[in-house]
Amino acid sequence: MNILSNELIDCPYCGETIEVVVEFIDESYEYTEDCQVCCRPIVFRVDISINGEQTLMVCSENDTLSF
Repeated sequence: MNILSNELIDCPYCGETIEVVVEFIDESYEYTEDCQVCCRPIVFRVDISINGEQTLMVCSENDTLSF
């Protein structure tokens, strides 16, 4: 089941809070989207746990997300 959700995140570069649309699907995935304020690339990681809980994590392109 795919769910589109409006999420507020803080840009890891400029610190601004921005609203993004995230698609929660039945599997985990990663993608990159530019900040709407400073235009730098933000890495998004969407995880779905075994019990169906949805998690969104963001980091800068040079940081590593621990999965």
